[in-house]
Amino acid sequence: MDNALAHETSPYLLAHANNPVQWYPWNEESLKLARDENKPILLSIGYAACHWCHVMAHESFEDDETAKLMNKLFINIKVDREERPDLDKVYQTTHYLLTEQSGGWPLTVFLTPNDRVPFFSGTYFPKEARFNLPSFKEVLQRMSDLYQNSREGILHQNNELLKILRYNRPFLDVSINEQPLYRLRQVLQQNYDEKNGGFGAAPKFPHPMILEFLISEHSPLAFNTLFNMANGGIYDQFGGGFFRYTVDASWRVPHFEKMLYDNAQLLSVYAQAAAEYNNTFFANIARETGFWLLAKMQDTKGGFYSSLDADLDGQEGKTYLWDKKEFKHLLTTEEYNLAVPYFGLNDKPNVEEHWHLYNAEPLESIAKRLHLSLEEANIIFHSAKEKLLQARNNRPPPHCDTKILTAWNSIMIKALFIAGDILHEPQFITTANKTLSFIHEKLWINKKLYAIYHQDKARFAGYLDDYAFLLSAIITKLQMHWDTGDLLFAIEVADQLLNEFMDNDAGGFYFTANDHEKLIYRPKTLSDEALPSGNGVVLHCLLILGNLLGETRYLDAAYKLLTYAWEALSQHPSEHISLIFGLKEYLAPPYTIVIRGPANESYLWKEVCKQKTNAHVFAIPDSEQNLPGLLNQHLVLNKTCAYICKGTKFLSVIDDVLKLKQLS
Repeated sequence: MDNALAHETSPYLLAHANNPVQWYPWNEESLKLARDENKPILLSIGYAACHWCHVMAHESFEDDETAKLMNKLFINIKVDREERPDLDKVYQTTHYLLTEQSGGWPLTVFLTPNDRVPFFSGTYFPKEARFNLPSFKEVLQRMSDLYQNSREGILHQNNELLKILRYNRPFLDVSINEQPLYRLRQVLQQNYDEKNGGFGAAPKFPHPMILEFLISEHSPLAFNTLFNMANGGIYDQFGGGFFRYTVDASWRVPHFEKMLYDNAQLLSVYAQAAAEYNNTFFANIARETGFWLLAKMQDTKGGFYSSLDADLDGQEGKTYLWDKKEFKHLLTTEEYNLAVPYFGLNDKPNVEEHWHLYNAEPLESIAKRLHLSLEEANIIFHSAKEKLLQARNNRPPPHCDTKILTAWNSIMIKALFIAGDILHEPQFITTANKTLSFIHEKLWINKKLYAIYHQDKARFAGYLDDYAFLLSAIITKLQMHWDTGDLLFAIEVADQLLNEFMDNDAGGFYFTANDHEKLIYRPKTLSDEALPSGNGVVLHCLLILGNLLGETRYLDAAYKLLTYAWEALSQHPSEHISLIFGLKEYLAPPYTIVIRGPANESYLWKEVCKQKTNAHVFAIPDSEQNLPGLLNQHLVLNKTCAYICKGTKFLSVIDDVLKLKQLS
């Protein structure tokens, strides 16, 4: 029989609806049941593309004996972390405080029923003891015994935990300076992997925010990292797009899930790298990634899906793995002799007697060894690649989580605008506009944003990230192509941020709105994770929008946020790259250039400013009237002109495009 998850819409929750475990969703009914029956809550948080979530589900949640124990001793609640990032943030934080170790998924947390405070926490537990971990059944029995026999100790621990979680220091005026920037550069240089690119050892993550920072600093560290990633197994050498991370330091063997947010961020980063380094290879990687996203991840209504699974039929990466027999069967001798060394099949199998492909040897050196011209080698290579891709496309695809998440789609919109502009790909820009319209029409309801669209329904009140990333996407669009309606939308989003999420006393923005369900504490996260910090993105947006409009509310909120974050930013700058971008904007405000004139001419003037990385440029056609705030003072004159400001200070009006070119 199905359990209570059968009525949910999340693909991840529905995948557990026929487990023998009596799962419940997180809601007042299930929480009340725990209180009424005085049973501790077993909270399991995961997501659809997660490999170890699948492993634990297969080993334990589909096992009748384990399920009987769970059902007898606990109220079992399953949460999709992509639907409820608020719960995930709360209980990942408590996991760290309880264990002094970083968390992950699946997250397994045992909560007291009356206050929902965790008294024990872990991640994956095996069915039988291994990996220096106890068996899951052993954990279940121990936690039940602990709850029944050690209530006083649990209560004391819970009170101490809540004190830490709920501490919120008061607003302090600080001296904001460049020290975090200096320290960040040192930390990145110290942790850089000279051989493979990237930072740290295995497992190896792309860290798009770090790469974007390095590109803005004109650093060769970004070039080498991006080059090695694009030639490695973290990049899908056939289909395009990036996997989540690699288990090795040399970018070869990935964790095979593909996430929308990774690919959106890396689309933007590779496009920016193509411009920064004038590099055709990076431009091609960005194009391949963008067109893969459009082909495989976009819903017909305009939104983008969340992820592709790591597993197929219980095997991680099954869709992407090869053996030499298949190569030999599909390819001519000439194609085989070239493709095998190129894709690394002369090395030992790298995934359980199979090969996951990467660029093991440059085509130029293989061509030379085979006595081929580079032109001949390219023709043979593309023929082989086409045959192999066609064969792979005939395999069953991994499962796609078709939830449309506002935050991730907003990152995607921004990336498509940036990549479309740099790469001159109009389809990217058209798609970005379509997706932005989709969010505006389907997820902005009565001036409130919703977090998820699935099965033709908007669900879950928006979180900080939803508002922050959407605001950033709209501001990016305004710099590509002006629409006063979009500016008014941005103002509505920004005002909701200030009204519903801002901590007016200490500064900064909470992850949840004022009217959100009351959890054991209200998170106010500053550090970047797989996504940029919502607070960091808000900081940057408020500075740009505040200077554009002359809106002191936005600028004051940005300053209070920066002071609230200052201690964390100063001590751990590499964990707060999104805040670093805001810090740079605050310390050295770029020019705000507002161009007024006939539409065609004003956009030509905007093109002149493209090389100015120290400017935010808005080309506002003279047909746009009744503009809000400071913009209303940027009058349309008899000829095209550019209003030049720096921060809140007005500098000059330029009515000669040659003088605009000379602006330094």
